[in-house]
Amino acid sequence: MTTLSSGFARARRWLRDHPLAFDATLAFCTLVAMICSSFTDPGDGHGPPAFGARTPELFSVLLMTLTAAALVLRRRRPMQVLAVTAALAAVEYVLMDPPAPVVMSTVIALYTVASRTDRPTTWRVGLLTMGGLTAAAMVFGSTPWYSQENFGVFAWTGLASAAGDAVRSRRAFVDAIRERAERAERTREEEARRRVAEERLRIARDLHDVVAHHIALVNVQAGVAAHVMDKRPDQAKEALAHVRDASRSALNELRVTVGLLRQQGDPEAPTEPAPGLAVLGELVTTFRNAGLPVEVACADRDRLPAAVDLAAYRVIQEALTNVRKHAGAGARAEVSVVRVGATAEVTVLDNGRGSAGRRPGTEPAGGTEPAGGTGPAGGTGPAGGTGAYGGGPGGPGDGDGQAGGGLDSGGHGLVGMRERVTALGGALTAGPRYGGGFRVHAILPVEARTGEPDRPGTAGGTGLRR
Repeated sequence: MTTLSSGFARARRWLRDHPLAFDATLAFCTLVAMICSSFTDPGDGHGPPAFGARTPELFSVLLMTLTAAALVLRRRRPMQVLAVTAALAAVEYVLMDPPAPVVMSTVIALYTVASRTDRPTTWRVGLLTMGGLTAAAMVFGSTPWYSQENFGVFAWTGLASAAGDAVRSRRAFVDAIRERAERAERTREEEARRRVAEERLRIARDLHDVVAHHIALVNVQAGVAAHVMDKRPDQAKEALAHVRDASRSALNELRVTVGLLRQQGDPEAPTEPAPGLAVLGELVTTFRNAGLPVEVACADRDRLPAAVDLAAYRVIQEALTNVRKHAGAGARAEVSVVRVGATAEVTVLDNGRGSAGRRPGTEPAGGTEPAGGTGPAGGTGPAGGTGAYGGGPGGPGDGDGQAGGGLDSGGHGLVGMRERVTALGGALTAGPRYGGGFRVHAILPVEARTGEPDRPGTAGGTGLRR
């Protein structure tokens, strides 16, 4: 039984892969069935049909052969095959008495048309075929018009139309389900790729926020320590302490970030709150210790939503880091956070000269000369500045490229800021100020929404130096 079923399955697959061979086999089987039926006399309805009671005419055999041969092309020319078989069947009803079952080929051709066309076409062609052949059988046949043979023509042609339409509908339904499944699979793959890309951008932003800020401060303080090591060891010791604090903070944030990435499944809630405007004072203090005077104005101390609070903090952090790295000697920064209606506006201004000719990764506009006076770092005192940490003209690293001014940002800071802000439905502008300096302005909706960040590199209005 298993061998028989497997052989039948192989034969079925072969015929499915070779439709012309299948149609030829079907045509041959139809011809055999028509010839066998032509030897059968249905009788008067009071007894069983008698096989061999009659013999078909040669003309009838010719018509049956032609209609069966036409079925070989039923897939390629369905309407033409139906027209030929229906015409030959009508000729058989008109000229022969009793007629041979040539209509069998017409039934198969009508089924093919119904299964390969739309429903309105099936209705029109089916009614025309049923009506024409039934009328020919009733009018030209020797039997009464109400005989079962005549109504059998109507029933078989109608059944062929209905069966073909049902097969077509089911085939369309299966194709629609398959197409929907394929589309859903493509959508899942695209969604997975999109989520991976968004996660990569988020990780890149977080790592940039952690590393860029702290490493910039470490670079500045290390430059200070190197300049004052011999003459003012107490100040060098204090600068190294700031280096230690900044590096410890960087390590802690990196440990948290990497720990979240290494967790299996959904990460648990962090054990400590994310940075926000509540710790803005600590952030500003680190920049002041690095020699950057910063003034802060927060008109509204109300707690913002967590996502908005974090975004505002990161914008200020990145903007001040850029001021420290690129604004040049004697720069000062102003930070303001103002609640305006349903939005929170964050503004970071500086009066640095770096915006006039300094882009990330380029030399200062004035060439390669130290950006200051005669001090070691381009200032007038030890460490290139007048304050303890070079906070005056020619601050540490602003002239010799060894400290903050020498750090080369690849321009990812403003891109990250733009992505953070637009992901919440806000807007960010950044560019040089009239008369010198740089301005970063972010508008954040208090009711944050989740959106897709802009593509990297589209931080519009990014001006010159960041």
